[in-house]
Order: sequence, then C-alpha cells, then structure tokens
Amino acid sequence: MRIAVIADMHGNKVALEAVAGDMPEVDAVVCAGDVVGYNPWPGFCVDWIRERDVPTVRGNHDRAVATGEYPGFNDMAAAGVEHAREQLSDGQREWLGALPTERMLFDGRVKMVHGHPDNPDHYTHPSEFSPGLLGEEDVLVLGHTHVQSHEKYGDGIVLNPGSVGQPRDGDPGAAYALVDLDAMTVEQRRVRYDVGAVMDAVEEAGLPRRVGTRLSRGQ
Repeated sequence: MRIAVIADMHGNKVALEAVAGDMPEVDAVVCAGDVVGYNPWPGFCVDWIRERDVPTVRGNHDRAVATGEYPGFNDMAAAGVEHAREQLSDGQREWLGALPTERMLFDGRVKMVHGHPDNPDHYTHPSEFSPGLLGEEDVLVLGHTHVQSHEKYGDGIVLNPGSVGQPRDGDPGAAYALVDLDAMTVEQRRVRYDVGAVMDAVEEAGLPRRVGTRLSRGQ
C-alpha cells in the first residue's frame, strides 16, 4: 500500500496544485494538519481536502481559524488567521474545528498527529526523532516544523513530510512524502512551483509582504 503524506499547506493553492500534479498514483492521501494560515487561498485548500475526503488532523492554525483565538502568534501568523476567518464560510470553519488532534489509520499501522504524540503544539524537530516516539504503529506522521525528514528504526518510521505551502528547511520546493507500507520505505519529494505568483497574491490580499518573500528562500 502506497500513501502520499502532506502537511502544512497553509493556504498555498499554487504549491498544493504543484504537489497534486507531481503525485503519482497512490492508494491514499493523508494530511498532518495546518490546511490554512499565512497564504491567500484558505478556502481552496479546505475544499481540496474535503472533496477528496483526505484524513486530516487539526493543526494550530486550523484551530486558531476555527476558534478566533491565537495567543502568541506573530504578526504574519495572526494576519493569516484573520484573512482565513474572513474568507471561509461558517461550514468551512466548523470543519476545521471538528478535526481530531490524532488519527490512527490503515488498521493502526499509521498514527498521525500535528506536533507531537503527547502535545499537538510541540515542534518535534528531526533532532528529537527517536524510536521512543513510536507506539504500536509502524509509521508516526508529524507536521508543524515545516522541516522534511524521516528516520527508520527497528520498530518503525518517524516521518515529517515537510510543508507543502511554506517550507522552512532552506529548500523552497513544496514538500511531501510517499510511504510504502509493504516495503516500509519513505520517498521524500520536492516540487518547484511559481513562488512569484504567490508573492503577487499575498500583496494583492493585503497580507504581510514577508509571507511571500520568505517562500523563495524556504524560510
């Protein structure tokens, strides 16, 4: 069984379309949260996930948009939340709010959270990957850091597919991963897309300029 794993698309329609165009035929697509935030197209990204019935967990930006509460968010993050709350319908915001913080998928073989199995808001960087993060699952999927990485241990795999819509690992390519549950392998993938089009849309939407400019540097 082959699964495409995406995360942290953050309202970036152009990057999501590039990833979808690059994605080979798979048995399922799953999403480790933060469908919205930062970028100009939250509605498109919510609808893309909902129309395909993609199993998704709730990220911190998803929760902020659903609740209107975002203490500790910087100016860029706060602006993205406010933009999404203005753009989304009541039904779209309710869908975000109803997302679970954890999912067990494929007969318990895959566990998916946004930040950390014990704390959905914790940034679990690759330096923290360890077999101790794994429970009964074969693959633990994390998001939140926007840093693409995976490690394979005797008991299973810990994977962050990276960010579709706002990579922060120095590579501006939209990130996702392919997992083969039969072979227990991970293929990390990057896709180039029109960052300039996103930068133009960011300015047109009145969002902070750095939301767009940071994309060109993968920050």
